[in-house]
Amino acid sequence: MKLIKLKGSKTEEDIRRELIGSHESLFNDEIRSGLFSVIKRFFLQMKTAYILFWTPEQGEDIFSLLINNDTIAKIEIDRYNHDIKPLIESKQLDNSYLKGLRKYTQIRLAIALELANMDLKNIEKN
Repeated sequence: MKLIKLKGSKTEEDIRRELIGSHESLFNDEIRSGLFSVIKRFFLQMKTAYILFWTPEQGEDIFSLLINNDTIAKIEIDRYNHDIKPLIESKQLDNSYLKGLRKYTQIRLAIALELANMDLKNIEKN
């Protein structure tokens, strides 16, 4: 799979900090517990995840996530009525997914993938 080469730029460092913060929020904060429980329920193999994008709509939140290092998930959760089933789409992360992505999205994905691979290595060690 051909990903964009990272250069260590200020933009990349900012993205890395943001991704790490969202990862910690996802796994540790009460505010993200609804999203976390949806991920755990629908992606049983999930060991790590990074929120690539979050789009707050009028009544729902739409999240684009990297699950482990091989799955892209789009999850739409109703903000007010938690009885409404979340909408979930997922696809394998491969070259066909990468085609046509904007450069900024490619950078976010490359950094998230790097972080996810480190997480998975650390999980294997323990």
